[in-house]
Amino acid sequence: MLPHRMTTLFLIRHGLTAFTGTRLYGRTAGIDLDDRGRAQAQALAARFGPVRLAAIYSSPLERCIQTVEPLAVAKRLEVRPADALIEMDAGRWTNRTLASLRKARDWTTVQRTPSQFRFPGGEAFTEAHERVVGEIQRIAARHPKGSVAVASHGDLVRILVAHYGGAHLDHFQRTSIDTASVSVIHLGEGIPRVLLVNDTGGLERFAPPPKASATGPKPPSKASPSKTASR
Repeated sequence: MLPHRMTTLFLIRHGLTAFTGTRLYGRTAGIDLDDRGRAQAQALAARFGPVRLAAIYSSPLERCIQTVEPLAVAKRLEVRPADALIEMDAGRWTNRTLASLRKARDWTTVQRTPSQFRFPGGEAFTEAHERVVGEIQRIAARHPKGSVAVASHGDLVRILVAHYGGAHLDHFQRTSIDTASVSVIHLGEGIPRVLLVNDTGGLERFAPPPKASATGPKPPSKASPSKTASR
């Protein structure tokens, strides 16, 4: 049974684009989901079928909004863009290929001690950590007893999972977050709980419990004796 009086956060990474896994496109606008990503978005809406959502928030970038648009339609909710959920500002690394970045002098720092790294001309991981945790706290305060979907980006979801799991920022890269995956966190009563990480399956376990009948269970009916037994 889930704890009472807690916000349930469903952290969603956006679906696939034509550049996912090959290029660090950062905050570049106009990058849409490709056919695979759109299929992931439709499947995501179906996976949330049993879940009762109070709100849906998203990074303002197209790939995130498009990922949760089918979910918003299914749940009859609007997608609420939140600037603080946006991808990290990669500065001069924006649009460089990942193959070239892996050869960069600072790549080891990004992977092993990201708390000491700032993208050249861009954002530091410590700044991204502060803004995204602050935004999640504000969202939770608005929905103290509800379930909320939050669409963002791989690094930011990893940072949140590490933060609420009690890990140092330098360890956030140890968690894998796939496209269109869902990670679930409970906030409230001073104790965060990480319930699910990088899930791409069904979410039936988060359905609200069935309501008990007001009249209680009916007693079993008394079977009438058969003609054979009465003889």
